[in-house]
Amino acid sequence: MTDGRKGNKKNEKAVTCCGKPKEDLQKMPSCQSSVTAEDDRLGNEDAPCNDGINRSRPRLKKIAFFDNKPYDRRSFDDVNKKYGYDIVYFHDKLNKHTVNLANGFDAVCIFVNDIVDKDMVEALLKNGVRLIVLRCAGYNNVALESVYGKIHVARVPAYSPYAVAEHTVALLLTLNRKTHKAYNRVRDGNFSIDGFLGVDLFGKTAGIIGTGQIGKRLISILKGFGMKILAYEPKPDEEYAKKENIKYVPREEIYKNADVISLHCPLVPETYHLINDEAIGLMKKGVVMLNTGRGGLIDTKALIAGLKKGLIGAAGLDVYEEESEYFFEDFSSTIIKDDVLARLLTFPNVLITSHQAFFTKEALYNIATTTLDNVKEFFDGGYLKNEICYRCNKPCRKKQGERCF
Repeated sequence: MTDGRKGNKKNEKAVTCCGKPKEDLQKMPSCQSSVTAEDDRLGNEDAPCNDGINRSRPRLKKIAFFDNKPYDRRSFDDVNKKYGYDIVYFHDKLNKHTVNLANGFDAVCIFVNDIVDKDMVEALLKNGVRLIVLRCAGYNNVALESVYGKIHVARVPAYSPYAVAEHTVALLLTLNRKTHKAYNRVRDGNFSIDGFLGVDLFGKTAGIIGTGQIGKRLISILKGFGMKILAYEPKPDEEYAKKENIKYVPREEIYKNADVISLHCPLVPETYHLINDEAIGLMKKGVVMLNTGRGGLIDTKALIAGLKKGLIGAAGLDVYEEESEYFFEDFSSTIIKDDVLARLLTFPNVLITSHQAFFTKEALYNIATTTLDNVKEFFDGGYLKNEICYRCNKPCRKKQGERCF
């Protein structure tokens, strides 16, 4: 493995010829290999043996890994022992300024704040990239219509729904019982509990917008608290509703009746700013708003207005619609220039975490495994089960067990 910031370093690996390991070459006088470590690194798959016969070897696939963090590298390096890909890690996000770092790579691996727009697609093609693998479930940062027919795209549809659901509950409990404030107060020697008054969650109504795997895990947890559940899904899972004794209702009914609203739907044009001034105006006064889905689901300025008017009782956010400049980075010694984010941070009843809902050991392992499985499936030439395209909601080849194009 190499670090993109330091340049490519040669990996020490056994040089093979004719399917034989290096240590066996001395036993083969007619085949003293001229395949060097440099050939292997550069992917010279047709480098000849000294017996004059070309024996093709599959070239090591190269992956440009963008927006690398130390925990990413640890998890991917560990899982990659099984696959043996040449992964080069870049600290920078993938964008128009860094796209040429992908020159000569077979695939790029990106995260939620890496951007692949129309112009980026053409640049990646020019650089020889054939596959984009997202190490996340969301794909709103990829111009799927522009990439269709040119570069295949695969994602990690589910890495740990438990991780995100449990973090959502952590936000809810912290906001309700003020444990974050209690922690700091007691450490200062102040044992007063004034200002920490919460409510029983038992008997309260939770509105879950989006009942995919994460939404369903959250429903199970909240039912354990004795909460009543109202759910919304464009295509309700009535069998699930019957089994779990929950009710699918229109969004407006959730807004009017829920004490807690949690968002777990994808960010698509139909869900952009789903929570806006109009929606907030319909909500039960004092509602707790939770978002561990996508930042763009909430109109942040409308949320701030609702908080100022007392319509929103509290907000727990693991995502923010303009998070790409700040989340996952350390700005503790600088000034936050995003006035909307800075204003949100001033509210005592707002809790923001930096897109960490997914962040568990199990999830990191699952992300690395599924991502590298996607790479293997693609280059093995088989069906790419986690492929996505802009035609995923229309009749397409994938439903017949074929790649999208």
